[in-house]
Formats: sequence, structure tokens, C-alpha cells
Amino acid sequence: PAIIREAMQVLQQREEAEKQALAARALKEHRAELLHDASSPVGGNPKGDVTIVEFFDYNCGYCKKVAPTVSALLKQDPNIRIVYKEFAILGPQSLIAARAALAAKRQGKYHEFHTALMSAAQLDAGSIAALSKRLGLDQDKWLKDMEDPAITGMIQRNYRLANVLGINGTPAFIIGDQLIPGAVGLDALTEMVKTERAKRKSSR
Repeated sequence: PAIIREAMQVLQQREEAEKQALAARALKEHRAELLHDASSPVGGNPKGDVTIVEFFDYNCGYCKKVAPTVSALLKQDPNIRIVYKEFAILGPQSLIAARAALAAKRQGKYHEFHTALMSAAQLDAGSIAALSKRLGLDQDKWLKDMEDPAITGMIQRNYRLANVLGINGTPAFIIGDQLIPGAVGLDALTEMVKTERAKRKSSR
């Protein structure tokens, strides 16, 4: 039994190493799409020296839990750029919320919409529509934009990208060549940003 257990552990370690190698390769191959897709909303400092990419779902409890941590990080470090990847995987309401936020972006209200959705206790078509009115969006334009095939295309590209990177849950963060699944604490995120910044400086 001990030999079998040891063999299983070695196999698991090998599989994990292979998985990490594949993810690292995929991150390198898809870096441009991750960091510079013009359709993806960008927050923080658009010219920041370190970029964080976040895959999230507005109905994800862990995403809601980590949202204040991300806000705190952006406040304490004004040199971080964040790219938001709508990854609506938790049902129809998630997809409506993602479409609504991306449609709000076209009226310059993405960040307000995103923050409100992340702090909302309940998400449904009614509460999302009420939010759009509260933020003063042009309702006809917003509703039309929600159905725009270009927004559908954006969300589908995020699905494909997540699949290639092996992301199957939310939230997931990418900093440099690191893929970090799950809700991460402020100290851990701060340390990862610091490591990435040091790496960038030493490679210049």
C-alpha cells in the first residue's frame, strides 16, 4: 500500500507539473488577447506598470467577497492596471449581468455598473434594469446594446480564452506568468504584484 500511495503521489505531482507547464505556455501564447483586447474593460491606471487580469461572474459569492480586496489594492497602488474579463458561467442571470455591464461601458458607466453588481445581494433582470435607470443610462440604447452580436462575441471570446488557460471557476487572476485561481487576500495579491514588478525591472 505504501508503494502504491507513493506512486499515486508521484503521478499527481507529474500531472500538476504538466498542467502548470501547459497553463504557462497558454499564458504566453495568449498574452496579447489577455492584456490588450480593446473590447475588454480596463480599470485602475490604464498606463500602470503591472497588469492584473480578472475572470469573474457577478453571481459568484467568492468574486463578491474579493471585490473589496481588489478595490483596496487599486487604492493602495496607483500603478496597477486591471483588465476585466466577464466570465458568466453561473446561469442565465450571470449572462444578463455581463451583457448589461458591457452595454453600460458604451455609455461610460462600466465601473459604476460593475461595482454595483458586485455589491448587489440579488441579481435578476428587474434589479439590473433598476440599476441602469439609477445610473442614468439611455434605456433604449442600453437595451439595444445588450443584444448586440459584438457583445455576445466578447463574452464568447472570454469563454474560449478561459478554456485554453484551464480556468473553470471564478474568480481567477492572472499576474505576469502566474494564474491564481480563487479569492486571494490583499497581502497575497500585493506580494504577487511586487514580485512581478521586480521581475519586470530586472528584465529591462
